[in-house]
Amino acid sequence: MRMRLGIDVGGTNTDAVILDGRRVLAGVKRMTTEDVMTGISDALEAVIAQAGVARDAIDVTMIGTTHFTNAVVERRALDPVAAIRLGLPATACLPPMVDWPADLVAEVGGHRYLLHGGYEFDGREIAPLDEDGLLRVADDINAKGIRAAAISSVFSPINRAMEERARDILQERCPGLAVVMSSQIGRIGLLERESAAIMNASLLTLSDQTVSAFGRALSEAGLTCPFYVTQNDGTLMAADMVRRFPVLTFASGPTNSMRGAAFLTGLKDAIVIDIGGTTTDVGALQHGFPRQASSVVDVGGVRTNFRMPDVFSIGLGGGTRVDGTAETLVVGPRSVGYRLTKEALVFGGTTLTCTDIAVAAGTADIGEASLVADLDPALVTAARARIAEMLETAVERTRISPDPMPVIAVGGGSILAPDTIGGLKVLRPENFAVANAVGAAIAQISGEVDRIFSLEGRTRDACLADAEAEARAAAIAAGAREDTLDVIEREDVPLAYLPGNATRIHVKVVGEMGALDA
Repeated sequence: MRMRLGIDVGGTNTDAVILDGRRVLAGVKRMTTEDVMTGISDALEAVIAQAGVARDAIDVTMIGTTHFTNAVVERRALDPVAAIRLGLPATACLPPMVDWPADLVAEVGGHRYLLHGGYEFDGREIAPLDEDGLLRVADDINAKGIRAAAISSVFSPINRAMEERARDILQERCPGLAVVMSSQIGRIGLLERESAAIMNASLLTLSDQTVSAFGRALSEAGLTCPFYVTQNDGTLMAADMVRRFPVLTFASGPTNSMRGAAFLTGLKDAIVIDIGGTTTDVGALQHGFPRQASSVVDVGGVRTNFRMPDVFSIGLGGGTRVDGTAETLVVGPRSVGYRLTKEALVFGGTTLTCTDIAVAAGTADIGEASLVADLDPALVTAARARIAEMLETAVERTRISPDPMPVIAVGGGSILAPDTIGGLKVLRPENFAVANAVGAAIAQISGEVDRIFSLEGRTRDACLADAEAEARAAAIAAGAREDTLDVIEREDVPLAYLPGNATRIHVKVVGEMGALDA
């Protein structure tokens, strides 16, 4: 019997589920702890006990985490980074991190270096790589004790040769230096791609510690199965890949919830509202996967351009504070977060939260209802109306068509959602409270190609076929079963400004993990 354990670590709750094929055997929620790992261990023990299965029957574990996103947002646990750009004499007017918040620049050290190098849009060199300058930068890195560097080069997604040469020079001169190349992470836009690389480099120590801690938590729970971490597109990364590219886990929380919603309802196209303890994430499902954002994505005040789901977040959750009277009502964005079971009125606390409103209205059975029995009915009514208004606004912002679509409400806080939102019927599937952990448990293996092809002497269809074959091979190499592979994204954009009738082709395929039953 093949079983999957899915864990999702949120800002308020850590959820865990055990799946046997397509059947959810057990699902639990435990409060996220300050050290994170205690919450994971608590959830692990609870879900294994509830499922009543042997630990060695669990074949694989999938973990979703907001740990790295929170580190950037909260400006903590970030390493100093040497941000090296190859682009002079171009790009000098906009140095690395030029549009970053000042406090985040200070957190990563503000070490910026501009050197000659880079490419024009047609592949010609802007200038030869300044190798002597790189040696001087390496000496400065050693003198300052910096342990991570991010290298970006103009148009490196077209040609990454200079980034690779610069990496080799730095690592030879600076033993033990971790180097991230922007061409490995982002896409064409220089500033956004560069920012993603710098952010990734700043998280390398934390990612190593976190992945090791995940392994220890599973080992201490008596689990010997391999574990994977979900990335922002709903597919899986091996532990070693997470150590190298922690930024690819950004937004994996809402992605897992949306994938879980699709799995639990069987719907491939819908709007999903994931109401947690602190925030509500709203996004659209297309073909069972989250719709991808088509523009830059802001993370902690920094513009990035790696692919992320098109998710709109608002400060509304079970722990959201409700302040004022019926006439002066303020709902959010402040939240008691993981302190909900200590600070909410229904748990004997002194802070009025959205959970208290739901209990007082009779739509939820949590804590002690008698503790909110004397709430002003007008306040309860006004708060519920305000919650419904906030959700309707978020759903309308997510819709791209006037056609009616089902709305799937998941997450522990979905008790706050009314039965209809903006005239759309709201569905709450079984196990809705742990949909994020279900999404983690069913995550698949992906393979992706995003590069420039020349159409000289070749047809567009032939190039698309080559790209798809590369993506399939990458997915199989990562552990996907060939007979389950499915193309979920295919796009090509002609690049009129490049020679050789060039076109940029992006193909992504997903498939089931080879060790698991389909």
